[in-house]
Amino acid sequence: MSAAAAAGTMLDPGRAVVVVIDLQQRLLPAIVESDRILRNSLLLIRLADVLGIPVVLTTQYRQGLGDVVPEIARAAPATVPLDKVAFGCFGSVEFGARIAELGVRDQLVVGGIESHICVAQTVLGALGKGFTVHVAADAVGSRTALNREVGLQRMEAAGAVISSAEMAIYELLGRSDVAAFKAMLPHLRG
Repeated sequence: MSAAAAAGTMLDPGRAVVVVIDLQQRLLPAIVESDRILRNSLLLIRLADVLGIPVVLTTQYRQGLGDVVPEIARAAPATVPLDKVAFGCFGSVEFGARIAELGVRDQLVVGGIESHICVAQTVLGALGKGFTVHVAADAVGSRTALNREVGLQRMEAAGAVISSAEMAIYELLGRSDVAAFKAMLPHLRG
């Protein structure tokens, strides 16, 4: 799918997976605007819960960088984070198997860290496998603002759709007269 076609295709709750990459205890504090990244990643996870969208969480070398931060673990208590040593998630057999288990889901909504390393390599891997990828720009980050921007630019040039958590949320909700919107509204006002 071309970048223009991907950007013109609406996210669909029946086709989407929320992927949150490496929001870990020893890594997140070093990331520029980590509060924003955590807040928007939590919004995506809450929406996934409300709409029944699968969530995949990862850690990078958990032994060295720690578990996912407690807020993420609490938001997705039934989701066991997949530990990896490959920077790109598709370099992990377990990640590929988890995605395959989800069936016919060809849209990824991605947040996490670091934009220019694990997020970018995951997005490039997903694009190479035919996924449509929406990167929530306000839910990704790096240790420097420049690396965050370089990562976003590379992903966009490769065909990823760069959007925001709120844009993805409203697109997946689709309407304001449904219970899912009412369930999300208190979180969106905050």
